[in-house]
Amino acid sequence: MNEILEMLQGGDRRSIGGVDEVVERVQKNSSDFNLLFQGFHETDPLIRMRTADAVEKITAAAPELLIPHKQEMLTLIRQIDQMEVLWHFAQIVPRLPLSLDELKVLYPVVVGYLSHPSAIVKTFALQCLYDLALQEPTLLPATIVHLQNGLKSPHKAVQTRSRKLLALLEKENHV
Repeated sequence: MNEILEMLQGGDRRSIGGVDEVVERVQKNSSDFNLLFQGFHETDPLIRMRTADAVEKITAAAPELLIPHKQEMLTLIRQIDQMEVLWHFAQIVPRLPLSLDELKVLYPVVVGYLSHPSAIVKTFALQCLYDLALQEPTLLPATIVHLQNGLKSPHKAVQTRSRKLLALLEKENHV
């Protein structure tokens, strides 16, 4: 295990461990991003969870760091089913430069997140579908249906996100 991943060890799922320190380190030295990305392959769920958190935070400001990892990311998103990783994947995926074919393969994977028991996963999945549909307008009709279904969710967070995103689509004359 490399030094970056060692910083993410220990504690429990309620803590972020050394995520903030890792984020700061990678922001200063972007070559460490490759070491961080290896955390998705660790067996320790805490390291995978914290890797996802750090990658999400770092790529919010520097999405270009994902480019060398695009194919790996597209594979991982279909392999990892850990709740805490899924909601970060849903935030990260729209930052990838995706071809139309990649979008068409990825979109149903994210739709699958909508059947996850976690309201957080569902909420971020809806946001992801919205973001992907803005990149590829042919996905808008299906996305609108998913957002309308989200209004009927028993989870308030899902309802609220659906309502917000549908309002944005209406404002932009997509609905």
